[in-house]
Amino acid sequence: MPEVNSNGMILSKEEENDNEVRRGDQDQINEFGRLNARLSEVKAEAQRLEVAHSSILAQKHLEKIEDASTELMMAGGDTVLLRLGDAMFEVEEDDATEYCEKEADRQQERLDKLKEEEADILQRQDGLKKVLYSRFGKSINLET
Repeated sequence: MPEVNSNGMILSKEEENDNEVRRGDQDQINEFGRLNARLSEVKAEAQRLEVAHSSILAQKHLEKIEDASTELMMAGGDTVLLRLGDAMFEVEEDDATEYCEKEADRQQERLDKLKEEEADILQRQDGLKKVLYSRFGKSINLET
């Protein structure tokens, strides 16, 4: 009976691989699967942050920055209302400005960490692919 790879494709006689799957091989395959699942999570969160980051900081920020800056300048050191979730807090103008800047930096830092984790995962997956493809050839499919 012809061997079938994980894509459901029938392999030619030359492509068939009779290598036994050892415990170490299975551990590497499992690690690849876990990395693949985490990669999907990281990409989804990074995309969500990029969308939120771009919409909050780019669109809304660019559209409303002049209005907000004008309002803060006109406050002249008075207190302003800062919205955090559903709550409004009365804070000094400088504190509101500082909070906005720190929040933007925090979001950018989180996005940078996710991009770094994504690169690390892809690098580890490439290493696992080389090892597993060299052992199993086309009998295994590790493409995402």
